[in-house]
Amino acid sequence: MKKEQVNLKRVVEALLFVSSEPLSISRLEALTEGLRVEGESLRQVLTELEREYESEERSFSIRKVGAGYQLRTRSIYAPWIRKLFYSRRIVHLSKPALETLAIIAYKQPITRAEIEVIRGVNVDGIVKGLLDRELIKISGQKEVVGRPYLYRTCQRFLEHFGLDSLANLPPLEARETPSAKKISSSSDLTFQKSEAEGEHDSEPETSTPEDIPPEIDGIKE
Repeated sequence: MKKEQVNLKRVVEALLFVSSEPLSISRLEALTEGLRVEGESLRQVLTELEREYESEERSFSIRKVGAGYQLRTRSIYAPWIRKLFYSRRIVHLSKPALETLAIIAYKQPITRAEIEVIRGVNVDGIVKGLLDRELIKISGQKEVVGRPYLYRTCQRFLEHFGLDSLANLPPLEARETPSAKKISSSSDLTFQKSEAEGEHDSEPETSTPEDIPPEIDGIKE
């Protein structure tokens, strides 16, 4: 097939379909380099595709996630998709881990000691687990005695929860401590709480298989 005969919209659609991560405009430009298209043309194509999916009532849509775009199944189909993966292991974050992640998300950058003041318990194991999952990262050191590490959420946090930016986090009410309850109130934040009761806060998080989608309402992680 000649290059001029290639339908750019379908090329972009195919790239989004097979990609396991969000694709930025610059990445799409690089992948479609032979077609000589620019960023504005790609944005127009993405808009046209989303309108097409909406008008045809497709089971999926294009979502802006972090700095990129990704195909995601619509949440209304979650019950059926959940059945598909019922026999597989579901990704879990415990309630203590969700609470710690929420504190970091709303208070970043923040030190481990400051997290422990808010939660009232040791969070060594939980912070290590969140680092291992690449949901948070060390962003520097605080200029105080001992120079403790500062923690922030990272790009994978946005991708995993389907957020465009931290501005899309659910708002906190005045004088309310960030908690897992506030984070899980958003339909996009789909980490599962642990079913185990009384889980110790400092226990490291259980590793999870890479082939299981972290959220039911997304085609790919």
